[in-house]
Amino acid sequence: MNPSLLEARGLTKTFPGVRALQGVDLSVERGEVLAVIGENGAGKSTLMKILAGVERPDGGEIRIEGRAVTIDSVETALRHGIALIHQELNLADNLDVAANIFLGRERRFFGFLRRRPMEERAVEYLAKVGLECKPTTLVRDLPIGQQQLVEIAKALSVDARLLIMDEPTSSLSRHETDKLFAVIRDLKDRGVSVVYISHRLGEVKEIADRVCVLRDGCNSGAIEKGDIDHSRMIQLMVGRELSSFYAHTPHQAKWCVLEVRKLRTAAHPRHDLSFRLHEGEIVGVAGLVGAGRTELLQTLFGISRPLAGEILVNDRKVELHSPFEAIAAGLALVPEDRKQHGLILEFPVRENLSLPWLFRDQRWKFVRKRQERRLAADTIERLHIRTPGDRQVVQFLSGGNQQKVVLGKWLSLAPKVLLMDEPTRGVDIGAKAEIYQLMERLVRNGVAILFASSEMEEILAMSDRALVMHEGRIAGELARAELSENAVMRLATGEVVERESG
Repeated sequence: MNPSLLEARGLTKTFPGVRALQGVDLSVERGEVLAVIGENGAGKSTLMKILAGVERPDGGEIRIEGRAVTIDSVETALRHGIALIHQELNLADNLDVAANIFLGRERRFFGFLRRRPMEERAVEYLAKVGLECKPTTLVRDLPIGQQQLVEIAKALSVDARLLIMDEPTSSLSRHETDKLFAVIRDLKDRGVSVVYISHRLGEVKEIADRVCVLRDGCNSGAIEKGDIDHSRMIQLMVGRELSSFYAHTPHQAKWCVLEVRKLRTAAHPRHDLSFRLHEGEIVGVAGLVGAGRTELLQTLFGISRPLAGEILVNDRKVELHSPFEAIAAGLALVPEDRKQHGLILEFPVRENLSLPWLFRDQRWKFVRKRQERRLAADTIERLHIRTPGDRQVVQFLSGGNQQKVVLGKWLSLAPKVLLMDEPTRGVDIGAKAEIYQLMERLVRNGVAILFASSEMEEILAMSDRALVMHEGRIAGELARAELSENAVMRLATGEVVERESG
């Protein structure tokens, strides 16, 4: 019997105050797609960094094709054919595709760069991943899905036999995801193995041959191809059944707190947007990538100025030309990219939580530290933010806890309307459940929530109503009783719009 391509036995790793891995075992067969799943903090990233040479284990061993090896650097891992493709793509966007594929391994002749052979070889690797673009194309001019394929081509150029993909579809549309899956299947047919890390369990079921589950730095279990299902994965990840994963119960709409009349956004100036949002109601905004969901929320929050139309809060017309004015009107926005737009990563939890009310609660331009500490302690307890303390720098928290900090900073202002753009993107299954429970508590207390999501399950389970957008317009509105994947997709793809206009 041939040995596994890669086998890890009893890997342990400890960081100051944290035991990240405790005797973890992992095996990867040739031409296999192995999914590695677990909550944030389960040890997935640490395990992958050890395999890719970014970190060194404190104990255990790694075998390649049955032979014990020491992987003490990224270069050593690459020599063994192991390449890690990070969630945040490791590309130089000011360079072209060929330069990125051979970055650090440029072809030279007496010190001079040999562009032609690099471009010729780049064409070969691009063909292997099905990317039709010139090797001279600047990476920044490619959409994110094609940049992902450039990363894979780069890994293949070093003869990688094992690709580790960390959340590869987090920023991809469904079409781009389908293309990536086709590339993965083709790589598998050619004997390349893939370790696939994702929080999207539907994708795991679709692409994985086997699933390895981690919990609290230990092996929690493994699932073979025929047994992979949503409930089994959740049970192994969290150690319990999540029968009430989606906490939402339908609510009766009360009075209107937000009314949008013939609003035109800068992104889609030809289409009017009109709708209402009621107190104690959750309204989902569905649509494909580019439909205008994010642009709608950003316009409501004053980030982008509307070209036309009216916005009313509690029957009073308001001018929302800046986030400052939106906050004063009782609106708050949880942005799609929390790291770029929701947090100051280098600041502690306490200071991030206090940011929105600094302009309101300063005294003689000094921060009231006692009040700031009290607010932070209350929010950390109320939202169950897992942190060593309020002075913990926020970038070192898990994705789910970072998202809770973003939510917590707005809740101190008691907003009337909470706008949420992809509220559970990049958070683990347990943190998702907690965020859904928080949304439920907020609407019970009278907050109105308008949230945009690309996850169909989230839209169907958490919405009292759903607005479905297509190319900048609201293609239709679905009551909870009408919500189904088929009904949403017909509107999102423009099928209903085309039929009506025809």
